[in-house]
This record gives sequence, structure tokens and C-alpha cells, in this order.
Amino acid sequence: MNRIRVPAVFSQRKRQQGMHSPNLSHGYEIKFNKFVIFIMQRKMGMTRRKFLMELARRKGFRVESELSDSVTHIVAENNSYPEVLDWLKGQAVGDSSRFELLDISWFTACMEAGRPLDSEMKYRLMKTDLSPLLNTPELEVPSFIASKVSQYSCQRKTTLNNYNKKFTDAFEIMADNYEFKENEIFCLEFLRAASVLKFLPFPVTRMKDIQGLPCMGDRIRDVIEEIIEEGESSRANEVLNDERYKSFKQFTSVFGVGVKTSEKWYRKGLRTLEEVKADKTLKLSKMQKAGFLYYEDLVSCVSKAEADAVSFIVKNTVCMFLPDAVVTITGGFRRGKKIGHDIDFLITSPGPREDDDLLHKVVDLWKKQGLLLYCDIIESTFVKEQLPSRKVDAMDNFQKCFAILKFYQPRVEDNSYNTSKNFDMAEVKDWKAIRVDLVITPFEQYAYALLGWTGSRQFGRDLRRYATHERKMILDNHALYDKRKRIFLKAGSEEEIFAHLGLDYVEPWERNA
Repeated sequence: MNRIRVPAVFSQRKRQQGMHSPNLSHGYEIKFNKFVIFIMQRKMGMTRRKFLMELARRKGFRVESELSDSVTHIVAENNSYPEVLDWLKGQAVGDSSRFELLDISWFTACMEAGRPLDSEMKYRLMKTDLSPLLNTPELEVPSFIASKVSQYSCQRKTTLNNYNKKFTDAFEIMADNYEFKENEIFCLEFLRAASVLKFLPFPVTRMKDIQGLPCMGDRIRDVIEEIIEEGESSRANEVLNDERYKSFKQFTSVFGVGVKTSEKWYRKGLRTLEEVKADKTLKLSKMQKAGFLYYEDLVSCVSKAEADAVSFIVKNTVCMFLPDAVVTITGGFRRGKKIGHDIDFLITSPGPREDDDLLHKVVDLWKKQGLLLYCDIIESTFVKEQLPSRKVDAMDNFQKCFAILKFYQPRVEDNSYNTSKNFDMAEVKDWKAIRVDLVITPFEQYAYALLGWTGSRQFGRDLRRYATHERKMILDNHALYDKRKRIFLKAGSEEEIFAHLGLDYVEPWERNA
């Protein structure tokens, strides 16, 4: 690999380019001038580096393509402190102490927050960094540890600290592609492998690191080996550039559009959302129409602060009609995520509840308040004493409401508006469309519903698979049935469900499989 030496004094042409537009970087407004980021390509790959640089620039960060005197923060992925220092020496950098040497986790946290974060100790590359120790013969990760890793994610505690993101990102691209092709076997193969790598407490830097781990078949190993050697996966890149994949990715990003509809549109010759919207022969469902109408808001991320604000609205409204209601936020936010794409709520009541119109009353009030943009209420189809569903990904039978709420939020001043001579404050939208799911569950089924709706999806899949194959039981969001004893097992909490299954309890924030 050829190393580019960076002279201490830059050319006049580059200085002029840098002075040409002080508040812009590659067409994007620079919001944080004091931070100048350089992302190392070493062990990362060109494609991923370009993507991360573009992401940061869109969010207002200044990112340099080449190492220069203006750089303040150097971000590295799967590189130890000594490795980065060695690389800097090769770039003819004199005093490396002027740089903040940071792990990719700092960059990711900044992107999620939308602003620069303090370079806390946990983000810094340290002289006692664990990565090089893992690669020394004296302190290798023992193979017996790998052999003890369960194939079931419900027996692994997986936090949001993913040390192997470049592998799991590639796996999830492959899994999406196989899901679009309705190849469930290959899809699950990549999802299970991603789940195992997310669990590892260290970054994989060589093939020996995955020796003895479950779910590491030949297809998986080939992708891992190529990423270790080349920094990226050519198979994943091929998928990203595939016309069918790109179309399906766009189509399924619309609320109410799944794989079947995407297949129908693709066979009709449609390739982009613009073409779908222009096709007057298509009959869109009410949900799909709402999905297109509020598309930009719905595909943007929902922050934890927004989720908490919506939670306050939901709880206040529900308790107006059912004062003793228990309203719990579930999904990714319960698992500790800072961002999501929708907000799920589970609603129950410890007292006798005979009001089957609760959801109807809630949405009627939101309509009167001008907060409801869309709703679809699905009535309960649960039959008492019915056996749990054997299908791993089956939808449950609770009464539920899929809604889109108008969430009013304070606007952050955007200077880009000032470039328009016809700027009118009245035209600025002061609200955001947010997807909200409300699920009503009987109190005796609440623990099972909470476990199922908390996720993650892979954790739930493995929990059901474990129940079936290891315990001869059937589990779903309603109940747990022991096939040998032919009885339903009651549970008043998630802990009791884990105990019935003979599993150690896994906290919600440890279920990010």
C-alpha cells in the first residue's frame, strides 16, 4: 500500500480552495468549525469511509479527505493506539499529540447526537488499548470461550456496543437482499451471524477470532475474510449497486409497503418512488397513501427526546379514559436506543377492564385536537385458551392501532432558508409526522406481550426457537404452553417467563441481538 506523505506546508492552490467558502464543505454548511475530522481508511475500506465522510458533512461537521495541519480529530476503526501512531509516522507527521485519536464509537455517537461530543476516556485510543492485546499470543481470546457461546441470542447478553459494525452492516445488507428474494434460509443465516458478532466484546481482526463460534458457515466466513483483508465486502457492494435491491429498499421504506407489494411494482417496471407516484394506474391502500404523504418525516429518525414527549401525550390521553392504565414504551427505546423510526406502546390495566372502545376514544380525541394524521385500528382476534402460534414471526392477536401523529416541536434555526428572497416564516412546518403503535393487552398476558414487543426481532425469534427445540414449549406474545404437561404457564413478569424456560434473565438493554 503506497503511503502519501503530507508536507507541513500546503500548496497555495489548496489554501485558496480552503479560503474560497469558509462556511461550506463539499456543498454542506459547516456548523462546527472547531472540529476538523479525518477518518482513517486503514482497515475500513474506501466505500465505508466515503459513506461516513458524507454522513458527517450532511450533519454539519467539517471532514478532511487528506490529513492536514487543520485536522483536530482522527477517527480509526479496529486500529489500536500503536497502530495509529505507526501510521502517522508514515505520513511524516511530527507531533502526533496535537490530534485527538478516537475510536469509531465516538464518531457514531456524534452522528446520533447530531453534534460533537466530548472525547471521553471511553472513546479515546489509549496506550493500554485492548485491541493489540487481543492479537498477542500471550493474551489470545481462548477458544473454549468461543465454544461456550450459545447459538441462541436469548442466552447471550448483547448491548448496543457493537465492536464489529463493519461486518454486521455487510451481513444485514446481505440479509435484506435475501429477504427481498424471499429466501428465508439465507436471510436468517446472515442475521444469526450478525447477532453473534454483535455479542463479541472485542473487534474481530483475524479469522482465528471467530474460531469455534456458532453460526459461522462458509458463506459467512468468506465475507468476514474478505473484509479483514480488503476492508470491505465486494458481495455487499454488488448488492448495494443491484437495481432490484435498490428499488426494493426504496419501496419498503414507505409505510404500508412490504416485499409482496414491492415485487408487484418491480414487475410492473417501476424502479423509483418517483415512478410509483407518477403511475396513476396503481391503487394504493390508505396506509400507503399516508406513507407517501408523510414520507420525509417517517423515514427520518425519531430521537429519544421526541419519544419521551410523545410518551407523555399518549399516557395523558389514555389515562383520561382509563385512570389506572399502565402505558409502557417498548421496542428499541426500551432496549436503550437513542434513535428509532417509530414508537411502540403497550397498554394494560390491573383492574377489571371492559372498555373495548379505549383505542377508539383515544384516536377520536386526537382527531378533535388536530393531532391525528392517520390511524388504522385492528380489533382483537384472540380466542381464550388458544395455543400459542408456532410461527416464529407471526403477528399477535391483540387489539392495536397503527397511527401517525402530528408532533409539534421547536424548530432549530436553519440559515439555509435565508438564501431565498421569497422566504416566508408562515411556510415553515412546525410539526413532524411520527409513527406510533398502540397495543392493548389483557393484564394476565402483559408480561408475554412486553417481552415480545420489546424485541429485538432476532432475540424474540431465538427465544421462541429455544422454547420449541430445547424445552418442548410454545411461546408467543400471549402465552407459554408446555406441550409435555399440556398446561399454560402463567407469568406476572418477564423474569418469570425466563424462569419457566430455564434461562438466566436478560435485561431489556441486553437484548440488542
